[in-house]
Amino acid sequence: MDEEKGLIFNIQKFSVHDGPGIRTTVFMKGCPLQCLWCSNPESQSFLPELLARDINCKGCGACVGVCPHGAITITRNTGRIINRQKCDQCLFCVQSCLYGSLNQCGQYSSVKDVLAEVLQDKIFYKNSGGGITLSGGEPLSQSRFVRNLLVDCKKEGLHTTLETAGHCSWNEMEKVLEFVDLILFDIKHLDSGKHRKATGIKNNILLENLQKAAARNNIWLRVPLIAGFNDSADHIKKIVALGKDVGAQKISLLPYHEGGKSKCRQLGTLYGFSDRKAPDDKQINKLNKIIEKADLTVSVGN
Repeated sequence: MDEEKGLIFNIQKFSVHDGPGIRTTVFMKGCPLQCLWCSNPESQSFLPELLARDINCKGCGACVGVCPHGAITITRNTGRIINRQKCDQCLFCVQSCLYGSLNQCGQYSSVKDVLAEVLQDKIFYKNSGGGITLSGGEPLSQSRFVRNLLVDCKKEGLHTTLETAGHCSWNEMEKVLEFVDLILFDIKHLDSGKHRKATGIKNNILLENLQKAAARNNIWLRVPLIAGFNDSADHIKKIVALGKDVGAQKISLLPYHEGGKSKCRQLGTLYGFSDRKAPDDKQINKLNKIIEKADLTVSVGN
C-alpha cells in the first residue's frame, strides 16, 4: 500500500507570524470555507490547479501544442489567453513551460518528506521556542495526514501549532488536537448570517468546536480585520467576551490586505472583495485598547 500523502501548496520557512518563535508553516490545500477576502485563494480547491503568471510568458507557444482541449491560444495582439472553461487542470502545459509562466499549485507529499524538510531548521526552533505550524486552506480537511505528521513531529520534540477555522467534525478535530500545543483559531464574524454571507457557511459548528478545543488546548484567537465588516467596537467586545470565556491567551488582529487579488488573476477567477479595505490606524488603536482593557494580550499582524 502506498504511503498516505497530503496535498500541500506551500512550505514557508522562517515564519514569525504563525505562532511563537521561528517556525516552518506547512500550508495544506483545500478549504470548505470560501472567504471573499481570502489572501490564499489558491488554497481553496482540494485538487492541484494551474497558476498562470502572464508576466513571465515569452509567447513561445509550447503550451498551445500540448493542451489536449485547445484551451490555450497565443496571438501577437492578445498574448496568451487561457480558456478556463475548457481547461480541465490536466497540467500538461506546466510541464512544457520553460519560463516559469505556468505552474502547478498543490503537490502530494508524504509525511516522511514533509518532516524531513521541517527538520532542516530544527536548531532554529530550539533556540527561538518555535516549531511547526499547520495552516491552509483548512488543515483539518486532511485530518488523517495532519495527525500523522503531528505525531512524528512530537516524536522529534517539536512545538506544534494548528491554524484552523474549526470546520470539521469534533471526532476528527479531537484526534488531531492530541498532538497540538497551540491552536490559532480564526474568527471571521460572530453573527452567523454575516459569517455565511462572507464565507459560504454558518459559524455554529466552528464555535462549538472552539469551546471544546479550548477545554484541552492553548488558544489564540485570530481576527481578519475588515473595515465595515467586523471592525466595530461592539463586535470586538463580543470577541473579547468569547476570548475570556474560552481562556484565550491572545487575540491577534490581522488587518485586511489585497494579497489574494493577484493570485485570483493567476487562477483565472474573480476577486470578490475589491471594494473593501483595512481599518485605519485610529480604529485599530481603538480596538487594541478595548482588548487591553479586558486584560487580554493583543497583537496586530501576527
